[in-house]
Amino acid sequence: MSGRGAVEAWMMTGPEQPFEKRSLERETPGPGEAIVAVRGCGVCHTDLSFVYHGVATRAELPLVLGHEISGVVEEVGEGVDAALCGRPVVVPAVLPCGECELCRRGERRICRRQIMPGNDRHGGYASHVTVPARYLCPVGDDVLARAELWQLAVVSDAVTTPFQAVRRAGLERGDLAVFIGAGGIGVHGVQIAAATGATVIALDVRPEKLETARKAGAAAVIDVSGLSVKEVRAKVKAEAKALGAPGSLWKIFETSGTAPGQEAAFALLCHGATLAVVGFTMARIEVRLSNLMAFDARAFGNWGCDPELYPEVLDWVAAGRIELAPYVEQRPLDEINDVFRAVHAGKVERRVVLTPA
Repeated sequence: MSGRGAVEAWMMTGPEQPFEKRSLERETPGPGEAIVAVRGCGVCHTDLSFVYHGVATRAELPLVLGHEISGVVEEVGEGVDAALCGRPVVVPAVLPCGECELCRRGERRICRRQIMPGNDRHGGYASHVTVPARYLCPVGDDVLARAELWQLAVVSDAVTTPFQAVRRAGLERGDLAVFIGAGGIGVHGVQIAAATGATVIALDVRPEKLETARKAGAAAVIDVSGLSVKEVRAKVKAEAKALGAPGSLWKIFETSGTAPGQEAAFALLCHGATLAVVGFTMARIEVRLSNLMAFDARAFGNWGCDPELYPEVLDWVAAGRIELAPYVEQRPLDEINDVFRAVHAGKVERRVVLTPA
């Protein structure tokens, strides 16, 4: 040890006992870096994919997972404003370099030198995490009056990712927004779309998630369990008509990260529709791409969120336009293995945020 103390971390080892607690040497922050004392780290579907579904991390194992992080800056490296020390922050799930040609063109989402904690390097299932400091998002007192710092961990991904998707889709007041999947990402998409003034229809296979979506602002919910793609489309069209929503220019958000969800999302294309693929699955589906041409529709994938949108998202939290408390639950980090097994088995309704001792 260097005398700098230790970082208590849970490292991914394998699916039977996914994580093993280890004591790591605390790093010295390099130029442009900061050490954040973790106050909360959310359990995301992506983390489950690393553990259970064969998705490979970009860094070699063993690795500390976790990319939905909030905490307090404890130390900064060369070139970082020392005034950041002691500040509560949200750590963006994807951190672009801010200097390459793509970043200079405003295409930070696809920066090829981006850093994703818990994928490219050690993440937030630990007492401390070292990250690039450029895009750390300070949290103001107005935000903390609405939400606790540990709860703000989900802003890193579960909230900002659908926020960016809604923004990129051009959703406006009076539009129809359809969310396929009302889980950890989808439910925040529902409330963001509803707060934008859109009419929202939420689809899921679990009644409890549909009820949560209704409370989040969905004007209608549809249980699609056991339905064919054709039946799903018919039900959505009927609900849209009953709500007086437009029959074209739908904004469709695939947030389930499942093959059936993606099939249903593509089948819902109508004239002038926009399809945002937000969820991820390793499964393959077959679609007729010519539908995009026939309907003059468009589709795009949404990878994370541009860090420059994070301050606006926190403004929405401070204003009460985005709520966090009803959709999260706190569990000790030391219970990580039990939590992962429960989430993987579908036994957890809210998004779990793990908090270090």
